[in-house]
Amino acid sequence: MAKISEHIQEADWKKEKHVPVIECSDSVKSDEFFQVKVTLGKEVAHPNTTEHHIRWIALYFYPEGSKFIYDVARFEFNAHGEAAAGPNEGPVYTHHEGICSMKTKTAGILHAVAYCNIHGLWESAKEIKIN
Repeated sequence: MAKISEHIQEADWKKEKHVPVIECSDSVKSDEFFQVKVTLGKEVAHPNTTEHHIRWIALYFYPEGSKFIYDVARFEFNAHGEAAAGPNEGPVYTHHEGICSMKTKTAGILHAVAYCNIHGLWESAKEIKIN
């Protein structure tokens, strides 16, 4: 039986609009909060229409030497122009971007997974060092 990991796609975010982009310092101070921004379409814009949109982005942290990964944040985007008048006729659109603050005492890897309603799951990662 296939594992979910077999269905998660990866690519270079500079060329592929579905890949999450993790923005934060490469090196952070131990046990001090730092800001993490996760978005899509930084170089190649992703549509945000009723028919084609990003539904959510999840952010995880895998501490160096740990057995487990930790769920850091989840961002849901629920307004894509839907309305009783029809697709893309609504007054509200959300942008696929989330910002959170976190702290860690351990270096590790941030992982972001995004879900496109048409093209499925996409993942990226960024290493974080402690200074």
